[in-house]
Amino acid sequence: MKHHFGDLLDRTGDYWTIIPNVGRYSFSADKNIKEKSKVKILTISKHDKYWNQVFECPNIEEITLHDPSKEQIEEIQKLKQLKRLRLTFFRAKDVEFIANLRNLEEVIFEYVSGFSDLSPFQRLPKIKSLHFENLRRVSNFDGLRGLKSLRYLYIDGTLDWKQPIENFNFLEELPNLEILAFGFVINKTDFPAFLPILKLKKLKKIKVGMATFNTKEYAFLETALSSKKCVNFSDTPWTPCYKIGKEYMEFIGKGAGNVKLKSSSALEKISMFEEKYKAYKIEAGKIIKSYRG
Repeated sequence: MKHHFGDLLDRTGDYWTIIPNVGRYSFSADKNIKEKSKVKILTISKHDKYWNQVFECPNIEEITLHDPSKEQIEEIQKLKQLKRLRLTFFRAKDVEFIANLRNLEEVIFEYVSGFSDLSPFQRLPKIKSLHFENLRRVSNFDGLRGLKSLRYLYIDGTLDWKQPIENFNFLEELPNLEILAFGFVINKTDFPAFLPILKLKKLKKIKVGMATFNTKEYAFLETALSSKKCVNFSDTPWTPCYKIGKEYMEFIGKGAGNVKLKSSSALEKISMFEEKYKAYKIEAGKIIKSYRG
């Protein structure tokens, strides 16, 4: 059965040129390729009988490894010219193979489990965009430290399993990061967890849902980055209170609650929350000022 993933990539700018997920099967390697010199994109899985012909395609730039075999993972290291790689449904003790593909610029890992160390990515000098979705054994992202070419980073879990993140200290050493996005994640650090974000001088946008982090973290990020840079997944700026449907006003932050708009106390509760949010931003401003000296 073919598994279809949604395309969660922010395709504004030049961060991603890899094909959308829905198009992966249009480039199957499980058929004889006549004009191999014209091939730049292929999708390979462990069920493909003719996958080895990828090594006869001199201009290959992009590969999707969907539910691949261990042999395919080992052999793919020979393709030193690869620029784009998507790996889905694979279990591995480590991802050392990635370090040998030094020309990679865009990498997507979806449902890749078994490993916990991301440090092989540190040996990718050209990497500009990373998308991680459902890395079951990963919680520490320090292996991304020092990726000076990285401009886009997305970390996500799934609706039924949230990706844990021990801390955000690794952000301090991503000097050229422009887009930072979080989907279904769990923050394991106390407030202010996002203090390291103050090092990101080139950050253009942080993209996250309105109920992912503690309310104080949203106030901190808005104060640190300006509200224009803080958006949800519809690219709409955050607000302390926002509507979902017609009946309720939601409050920003994980577990922050809501109020029924028809309630007699709705306006009072909304006003109280907005004032609390303002106080959080003042507190954040003091923390930021102290940090910057």
